[in-house]
Order: sequence, then structure tokens, then C-alpha cells
Amino acid sequence: MIRRLTIGLAIALLLAPSLAAADDETRPGGAATSKGPRNRSAFSNPSGNMSFERQLDFKVGDGVFRKLWVAAPASTRSSDGLGPLFNARACQACHLKDGRGRPPAAGETPASLLFALGSADGKPDPVYGGQLQTFGIQGHAAEASLRIEYQPLPVTLADGETITLRRPVYHFSAFAYGAIDTATRFSPRIAPPMIGVGLLELIPEANILARADPDDRNNDGIRGITRKVWSAAEQREMLGRFGWKNGAATIADQTANAFFNDMGLSTDLHRAGFGDCTPAQAACRSAPHGVEAAGDVEVPRKLFDLTVFYARNLAVPTRENSRAADVQRGQKLFGEIGCAACHVPRQVTGSHPDRPELSNQVIWPYTDLLLHDMGDELADGGKDGRLWRTPPLWGLGLTKRVNDHEFMLHDGRADGILEAILWHGGEAAAARQRVIGLSKPDRAALLSFLNSL
Repeated sequence: MIRRLTIGLAIALLLAPSLAAADDETRPGGAATSKGPRNRSAFSNPSGNMSFERQLDFKVGDGVFRKLWVAAPASTRSSDGLGPLFNARACQACHLKDGRGRPPAAGETPASLLFALGSADGKPDPVYGGQLQTFGIQGHAAEASLRIEYQPLPVTLADGETITLRRPVYHFSAFAYGAIDTATRFSPRIAPPMIGVGLLELIPEANILARADPDDRNNDGIRGITRKVWSAAEQREMLGRFGWKNGAATIADQTANAFFNDMGLSTDLHRAGFGDCTPAQAACRSAPHGVEAAGDVEVPRKLFDLTVFYARNLAVPTRENSRAADVQRGQKLFGEIGCAACHVPRQVTGSHPDRPELSNQVIWPYTDLLLHDMGDELADGGKDGRLWRTPPLWGLGLTKRVNDHEFMLHDGRADGILEAILWHGGEAAAARQRVIGLSKPDRAALLSFLNSL
């Protein structure tokens, strides 16, 4: 009996370090956490546990992600088919360095800020479709022009400091294809960071559903709503988990949507070469496309799959200064304030035979992947306008280092983490008020924690 106990204790001691390492918050992506430094390219590294052989696919996928597409016909046949109407010429144009987009500067045409179009019941605009395209190839006018005006909104904190928020007001003009429907609403969408999406894709549906509470049964004021969407990749209805409104179920779906809506490129999942052009835009639909033979698409399956593989394996960087006293204090405040009710710190991925790097990982994304009511100030006026997906917080503190800005939230109105918190309403209103009531040292500790992610 003593010998068995001794052997059992020895095995337990041998296993303990590996178990601890598997649940180490300083490595928020588990074994897939990036091995690269926290520098300007921190969001562009492959899964840390990726084999050498698969790293070649990652690098080729990176090339497709950066590829500049051109209008057809062109001598570069493998890169033509752009548009005719589009928002960007490359995936990288919106997700610069695989990071966060920003609103346009004065006089600049938006690239990484898009506008979804739809009525209150979710129908696309009859002329302009489901997304506004702000560029066109030669001979095709962009759908509209945009000017953003910012109205000041001061918020006074408990210690007397005043933070001035910016409320955006959007002015659209020069609609090139006729009047837009009076029922159409505009929903601004900034390109989010790409890191860790493959890990989020492998969180089991059951785990996400278990946190949903649409009727607030536990009476904590936090609901959490799921959205079911059709997956063209899987040919079945699935749980939405990607995009600001959980409009896509898988990374393949999200990638195909981006090729189609943002660049006007066809894939096996969306085969129309004219992208989001509607029947009312006849010239757009009849323009030359990049398909060489009947049945082909502009983004061949091999290139599409490499792009998806690249996106799935963009690794989460390591934490920074996570053991510092102010960071630890800020993490405790994060829980006490109530932020962790939606920004759930810890998740566990499931298993997938073709994704060994991402399977069975303990991860720290700080999201529940559910939709929450964020109040009237953040509502976009469309269907479920007050509902937004809880964005992951991992990599938050690297935004400035990677993207040279700190514009946050779905439309980039917040300049920095504190402003983003102060825009929270709806289910997050009570947590916002607790942040407003913090002392200056406590507020600094909370921000230190968030910047350590």
C-alpha cells in the first residue's frame, strides 16, 4: 500500500508542472501562445506549438492575406477580380498588422471602418445591399461618401477628473446609384484584431450556451443572448460567434463574407463575382470578373483554405507584467466591479483532428462570446441594435504598439480603454458606474491590469 501511494505521489508530482503550465494566465493561448516578442508585429505570429511543416502553410496564408487584388481583366490573373465595388484591396488593409482598424481621419475615405446596411427587421437595402462600398474600380463610382462629426460628451469621475467622450455623427452624401431606402439603417463596424480567433472557434457550443441567460433567471442584470446563423462552410445552422453581432459561425464563413462584401471576390461559399452589387446596380453585375473558366471562382479553394488557416493560427501574445502588484490589484477590481460577468476570463477549447495546435487548450480570452444589451448610446439603429458581442480582451494593451492608435469599440469612438469603459451602458451600466466611482489609484490599477493583457 505504501509503495502504491509513493508511486501515485511521484506521478502526481511529475504531472503537476504540466498541469500548472496548461492553466497559466501569462500564456493566454495555452500551448498555442505566441513565442514572438511583444513588439509591433506581436499579432502576426503563428501558434507557438505549430510544427515546422505547418509553418510554411501559415506563411503562404500570410501572403494571401496581404495580397493586393486588382480589377479584371489583368495580366496578374491570380490576383484579379476586385470589386467592381469594394472597401479594401487586401485583408491586411482593414486588419493592419492583423490588428485593430480605426475610423478615418478628416478628409480620408474609410477603409477599416465599414457600414452594414439593413432595415429594422434585418432586410438589406434594395439598391445598396447589405454593406456600403466606399471604393469602385475604374468606371464604377463608389456607393457614397462619408463625413464624421464628433460631438463632445463630458463625464466627470468621482475624484473630479473629467473625461470628454466623442459621440460620432455620420453624414453620408453623393449616393451614386439613387436614393437609399428610408428604412435602411447604418451600422458602423471597425475591423477587430485577428489574434486567437481559431481558439475561440473551438470553444464548445455547450460551454457558450451554458452561460446564456436571456431571461436573467439569476436576477443579476446580465443576460447574454445567443444567435443562430446559417453556416455556408458547414451547410447547417450553427451558433454565431464572429463579427460584432455574431453574424458568422466559423472563420471560413467570416473569411468568405469579407472576400465577398469587402473586396467583391467570389469563393466556393459565395460564388457571385460581383460581390454585394444588387440587381439595381446592373453595370456592376455585368462588369468583367476574374473567373477564367465556367465553375471557377476568383479566390481558388487552395488560396481560400490557406487564408483561413492563417487566420485560425494567429497567436495570442504572452501577458506582460502580470505579477506586478498594481496589475494583481486591478485584476481583483475587474472581478469586483462586475466586468468578468461578460468578459469571462477563462475558457477551454475542444478537440479537432485537423487543428492539433488549438485543441484542448486552457485559454484566457476574457469573453463569453454572447450578445449583450449595451444601451442606447451604443445602439446602431438596426435589428437588435443595442446588442453587441463581448469582444475578447487578450492583447488589449498592445493596441498602441501594434497599430499606433487606441481607438476602440465597434465604431472606434473611444480613444483608449477608459473611454471604452465609459461608453458602456445597458447591462454594463452598473459596472460603468462603479468605475466612475473608483479612486484615482484604484482606477490606475484597473487600467494597469487591462494594459497587461
